[in-house]
This record gives sequence, structure tokens and C-alpha cells, in this order.
Amino acid sequence: MVDNVYIHESSYVDDGVTIGAGTKVWHFCHIQSGAVLGERCSLGQNVNIGPNVRIGNGVRIQNNVSVYEGVEIEDNVFLGPSCVFTNVLMPRMDRPANGHYERTLVREWASIGANATIVCGHTIGRHALVGAGAVVTKDVPDYAIVAGVPAKIIGRVEE
Repeated sequence: MVDNVYIHESSYVDDGVTIGAGTKVWHFCHIQSGAVLGERCSLGQNVNIGPNVRIGNGVRIQNNVSVYEGVEIEDNVFLGPSCVFTNVLMPRMDRPANGHYERTLVREWASIGANATIVCGHTIGRHALVGAGAVVTKDVPDYAIVAGVPAKIIGRVEE
């Protein structure tokens, strides 16, 4: 780890984690083994970063977000409070995932609103906006604005 990283005393960082310069980890967070966080990130209260997750530079993750294994976050992404990622399409107690997780990619400059749910196996495009409470069940194109359940394209955003 780098010297100018702030980690609140109530947070846990497992062995084998890489955290970039200028990143801040606030109250009650857990960053699991093998995770890589870029520079200048901010993790709000009660954020969980799963094992082997990759997070780019300048990412802001608001309170109560879990980024599970299989999810990759590119640079300058905003994850709103309590947004949800999944990583298994058909979860069953009698058939554990055994380390096989669907890949979800959030491309650079995308924003995901509060309480949105991102079903695994999809890509959120560059600069895309996902509305609060939306449920994303398919890929979101670059520059699209999506909202609703299931999420549908309702507009387009410029850089």
C-alpha cells in the first residue's frame, strides 16, 4: 500500500490488496484479498470490495455498496448509495458458484444511481447513466441514459 492512503480504523483490508495513492476508505469497509483499487478513489461507509475485484482511478463508491468478485470498474465511475451488483445468474443453495462468476464491466465515466441493481454478465457503457432504482438486465450502450424496471433507454448524454 501507499503512504498517502487513508483507511478508517473501523475498516478491514485483507492481505494481498493493492490501493493506489490518494484513495480514502471510510467507516466499516472491507476490502478482500486480491482486490486492486486505483488512485484517488473514495469508498463511503459500509462498502465491501470482493476478492480479486479491479477498480480504476478516480472511482467514487457511495455508502452501502458491495462490489462482488466478477465485477470490474473502470476509471472515474460513480456508484450511488446502495446500488447492487450480482455475480451469479442462477443462485441456488444446493449448487454453489465455486468461484465461477459472471463478468460485469462498468466502463469509464459511467454513473449508477442509488438503489439501482445491475444483473451480472452485462456491460455499462462509457459515460452511461443508470437511473436510481433501475434494474439493468442487458448491456447499456455508451452515452445511454437508462431508467425503470427493467431498465430501458430514455435518452442520451453528452460528455
